[in-house]
Amino acid sequence: DGWRITEESPDTFKVDKDKGVIIVNGPRAHLFYDGPVGGAMFKNFEFKADVMTKPNSNSGMYIHTKWQPSGWPSAGYEIQVNNTYAKDPKKTASIYNQKNILEQLADDNEWFTQHIKVEGKTITVYVNGTEVNQWTEPDDQNKLTGGTVALQGHDPGSEVHYKNIKVRILP
Repeated sequence: DGWRITEESPDTFKVDKDKGVIIVNGPRAHLFYDGPVGGAMFKNFEFKADVMTKPNSNSGMYIHTKWQPSGWPSAGYEIQVNNTYAKDPKKTASIYNQKNILEQLADDNEWFTQHIKVEGKTITVYVNGTEVNQWTEPDDQNKLTGGTVALQGHDPGSEVHYKNIKVRILP
């Protein structure tokens, strides 16, 4: 409840209600939060999830984005989820194409926590409680103006599981 799937590949997202897990596996698609918390419009906030990647899988957690029916989100930033996906050197916790992480920080087939904190124009990313990336948006980019969060389905060969998804609004 409270999520909206893009129109292009809605079957990419499945829910295992018994385990409380969102399973992402299939063609490109995105799952945008549009529920009641904060009216799905966040400026300063924390976005946290437990994540498990299968080998050679790619996904992402978007911030300050807006729902769109298809394509890669044009608003906001992607915080990468990629432990061993060989086609992209940008690894988990990268602020995609802004400040990339090139070393593997978590293992496939094991749960890890990715925690994103946005305050003003600064994005801080933590993996398993350790700060691993921080970046401040330059004044000329101006994408951190507010928006929702989303999960990414990247390609049919990628399988990523998400659970314990939380958003906390900050002052």
